[in-house]
Amino acid sequence: MLPLAERLRPRTLEDYIGQQHLVAEGAVLQRMITSGRISSFILWGPPGVGKTTLAKIVASTLETPFFTLSAVNCGVKEVREVIERAKSSQFFSQQSPILFIDEIHRFSKAQQDSLLAAVETGTITLIGATTENPSFEVIRPLLSRCQVYVLESLGKEDLLQLLHHALERDLVLSERNITVKEYEALLRFSGGDARKLLNILDLVTTANSDAPLVLTDDLIYTCLQQNPLAYDKNGEQHYDIISAFIKSIRGSDPDAAIYWLARMLEGGEDPKFIARRLLISASEDIGLANPNALLMANTAFEVVHKIGMPEGRIPLAEATIYLATSPKSNSAYKAINTALERVKQTGNLPVPLHLRNAPTKLMAELGYSGGYLYPHDYPGNFTLQQYMPNELVGENFWQPCQNPTENRLADYMKNCWKK
Repeated sequence: MLPLAERLRPRTLEDYIGQQHLVAEGAVLQRMITSGRISSFILWGPPGVGKTTLAKIVASTLETPFFTLSAVNCGVKEVREVIERAKSSQFFSQQSPILFIDEIHRFSKAQQDSLLAAVETGTITLIGATTENPSFEVIRPLLSRCQVYVLESLGKEDLLQLLHHALERDLVLSERNITVKEYEALLRFSGGDARKLLNILDLVTTANSDAPLVLTDDLIYTCLQQNPLAYDKNGEQHYDIISAFIKSIRGSDPDAAIYWLARMLEGGEDPKFIARRLLISASEDIGLANPNALLMANTAFEVVHKIGMPEGRIPLAEATIYLATSPKSNSAYKAINTALERVKQTGNLPVPLHLRNAPTKLMAELGYSGGYLYPHDYPGNFTLQQYMPNELVGENFWQPCQNPTENRLADYMKNCWKK
């Protein structure tokens, strides 16, 4: 018998649960499917949120040839063979055949390069699925030819809808007298992963064949303790532990940070994922209080990428301790967020004429770059001059935090601008 997750795999958008920002009426994927023409895109999101299912629904709805590849077990040769088969299956005026690549982040540069020409000429429509940030793992030429759509972990309402859907519509479960009395444990262990929820439900109902069956938290706990391999503990704890890791660094607790680092490494977490989180922490939480933190994190990322594991644990530990013991500042993080909000409010304000480039005679005659004061021509390489659009003169986005480095920067700015 097929697993419950496969028996319940949706075949249409009407049966698809979650990701309403992509598939609801008027949303981007729904509009593309309705139009009958789709462009290449990459689905980025955690496991079990419907990436593969969504790709299959798109193909079946458009009635177009559908080819699949997994980065785990194919190379450049297999990619080229699939592209040739796709060419032979394409008919005039028909939507290009769809090539679905699961775990596209695992494709090597050579494998990704082999896709470029086929994607650009429309020989295939590429749909990729990844749990990793595409901007880190997908080569830029391929990424520029694809839209990236972010899928989110399923929320409580989505998971409950899926649970009742399974109990009511599955031919096996619907014949049994199953009542849901408590669902907190089921939701917690599923961790926003639809496949995991259905696998746990499958396990519990198989292990308890007596009727009627009442689903309780105690029953879920008992079944999972007796079957520790029934669900992916690393996947369940992935987001909780990385959150604890980052918050320990932010809270300047090197011992806790190292503990959570060890938990992730022992659990088989991708060391490059950890290194990327260190880069984010160095920028967001330490920032200008210790600019060397970003250099340290970036070096750790490069070293881990070059030497791999198990030796990679050492630069990861070094960077973790360095970041945790560094002074903290989020002034740059807050400054860019404040500025972005102001840009949204004010729109495209004109650049002052004296700041504009004047590469042509006409632009110079129109006053472009006229009156610009070159700071290096003045004592201290500074002179008072307007750099903001007229409407924003006097606004401050950067508010320095209290630490030795930013105190020095703030004093220098006060000395320059006399304020």
